Amino acid sequence: MQTNYPGFLKNFYSKFPEWKDLTYKGIKDLWDKELFGTANFYSKNIRQYSWQASEVIINDENMQQKWAKEHNYKIRINEISLLRRLPESIKNLLGLRGWMKQILLAQIRVYRPDVIYMHDLSVLNTDDLKVIKKQVKLVAGQIACPLPLDRKPLYEYDLIVSSFPHYVIMFKDWGINSEYLKWCIEADIPKIVGPRKRTFGAVFIGGLIPAHGQGNRVLEKLVSKVKVDIWGYGENTLPPLSPIRKNFHGQAWGKEMYEIFAAAKIVVNRHINVAGNVANNMRMFEATGMGAMLITDDKPNMKEFFDVGREAITYKNAEELVEKIGYYLTHDREREVIAIKGQRKTLTRHTYKQRMKDLDLILRKYL
Repeated sequence: MQTNYPGFLKNFYSKFPEWKDLTYKGIKDLWDKELFGTANFYSKNIRQYSWQASEVIINDENMQQKWAKEHNYKIRINEISLLRRLPESIKNLLGLRGWMKQILLAQIRVYRPDVIYMHDLSVLNTDDLKVIKKQVKLVAGQIACPLPLDRKPLYEYDLIVSSFPHYVIMFKDWGINSEYLKWCIEADIPKIVGPRKRTFGAVFIGGLIPAHGQGNRVLEKLVSKVKVDIWGYGENTLPPLSPIRKNFHGQAWGKEMYEIFAAAKIVVNRHINVAGNVANNMRMFEATGMGAMLITDDKPNMKEFFDVGREAITYKNAEELVEKIGYYLTHDREREVIAIKGQRKTLTRHTYKQRMKDLDLILRKYL
C-alpha cells in the first residue's frame, strides 16, 4: 500500500489526460511505466518467490475512484479544495481522508490478502489497524523518514521494516518486531531509459523541505562555488535568497529523474536529517545504477554498499564536496572508471530481485 507525492500525481494526470477514459487497470499500467518511487518493483520481484502481489496507491483519488466505481462501491469525496494542499499527515489528523480508508478497506475485503505491507505509516490510525488485523494474517509497515506525528498506531503493526538500522533497534526497544532491509534499484531501468549523452556536469534531485535542512545548507554552500543543476520539491520552503534557487529547474519524477541521471556525469547525494550517521537512501542506487558517479555524504556504513574511492566518492563537509566535484569534472577518465565500477556493483548486488528475496524470508518468518 503506497502513497505518492501530490506533485507526482499532479504531473502524472497532466501528462496523461486520457486517464478519464481508462479503467483502473489502464491507469495502473500507465503508472507502472512512470517508474516513480518503488513503482511496481516490490510486486514484480517478490512474485519470483511464489507470492501473488500488487501495489495499491491509496491516496491516488482518480485511480481509487475508478476501482470503487468498477466494484460498485459508492463513495463521496467530501474534501474542501483549499485543504487539498495540506500534508497527508495533517489531513489524517484532521480526519480528512475518510474516503481513502473506506476504499482501502473495501479492497482488503475483495482481495483478501494474507499480508498488508504499508509504505506510509502516517495513514492508518489505531482503530483502522485493529479492523484490518481481523482480516489479514500479517500487517507490516516500512519506514525510513521522520516518525508519524501520532506514534500510537506503530504498536499495532505486526512488523516494521526499515533501512535505518537505528530505527530497527528503536522499534525493538519499544517491543515492536522490526527488521532491516536495504534500498536498491530496479535492474531493468537502465535498459528502459537507454543510453544518454552526459550533458550535465553535477546534478542533484531530491527534497528541499525542512526535514532535509542539514543537507540543504551543504547544497547552498556547494552551489555558491560550483554549478549544480537542481530538481526537486519543497523549493517554496527555502529562504527567498537561497542560492539553490539559481539553478533550480522544477520537479523531476520517476522516469524523468532517471533520464537526468543517465545524462549526468556526477550525482550529488545527501541524507535526510533523521538518517543520522547512516547511509541508506534510494538515491545512491538510482544514481550509480544509471552510470553516473555518485558523491554522497560520508557515513561509517558506506562500505556495506560500495568500495569508497573506487565505486563511489564521499565527502565530509561542503568544502570537501566543492573540491571533489571540481576535481572529478576535470579528470574524466578517473570519474568514468568510478562510475562504471559503481554501476556494476549496484546492478549485481543492489537490485529489487535481491531485496525481495530478503523480504520474502522476513515475511515468511513472521507469518
